[in-house]
Amino acid sequence: MAYLLYQGHGSFRLESRDGRAIYVDPFAGQGYDLPADLILVTHDHYDHNRTDLPARKPGCAQITWKEALEGGQYGQFSLGDIQIQAVPAANANHDPACCVGFVIQLDGLKIYASGDTSETPAMSGLLRDMKLDYALLPIDGVYNMGPKEAGRCAELLGARHTIPIHSCPSDDGKLFDAEAAEKFLAPGKLVVEPGQRLEL
Repeated sequence: MAYLLYQGHGSFRLESRDGRAIYVDPFAGQGYDLPADLILVTHDHYDHNRTDLPARKPGCAQITWKEALEGGQYGQFSLGDIQIQAVPAANANHDPACCVGFVIQLDGLKIYASGDTSETPAMSGLLRDMKLDYALLPIDGVYNMGPKEAGRCAELLGARHTIPIHSCPSDDGKLFDAEAAEKFLAPGKLVVEPGQRLEL
C-alpha cells in the first residue's frame, strides 16, 4: 500500500508500495529520515522550501516551481512509473508565475498537492477531469483561502477524499489548527493531524 505522512503545515511525505519516498514542500514537523527519491517544491516561500531537511538517496530528483514552469508551460515529469504533472496555483499572495501545484500519480492513485492557492479555473476543468483520489488544500484564510472557499474548491475538484492542510500561518508557531480543520466542509473529508501516517 501507499502511505501519506502529514508532517504539519503544508509539508507531507508520500511512500509508494515499493518504498520510494516523495517529499512535498518540506518545512514542518518530523519524518525526514526516510531517504527521498524525489522532492517537490511548489514555491519559494520559506515555509515550503527546506530542501535540506529530507535525507536523500543517491540520484534523488528535485522539482521546484522553476523546473515545473520552464518555458512558461506546466511541465510533466516521470520517476519510473511515478508521474508528476504541474498545475496552476495562485492567489493574492502567490504569483502564478512563481507557484504551482502538483498531481502525483503512484500505485494507481492520483494525489493533488495544491501548494498555496485559492480557486483556479483548472479546478473545475483539468483537475476535475483527472478524477483525483486525494486533494490536499490549504485553509488558513490568511495567506490562502479560508475553510469556506476551500470547501467550494473541494466540490469543484470532486476528489474521492480531501485533506485540509496549511490550516494556520507558520509564523504563529503552530503546525495545525484543529478548529479551522473542523470548519472545512467537503465530501470525503479526511482530517489528518501532524505525525499521522495514512494508508492511501
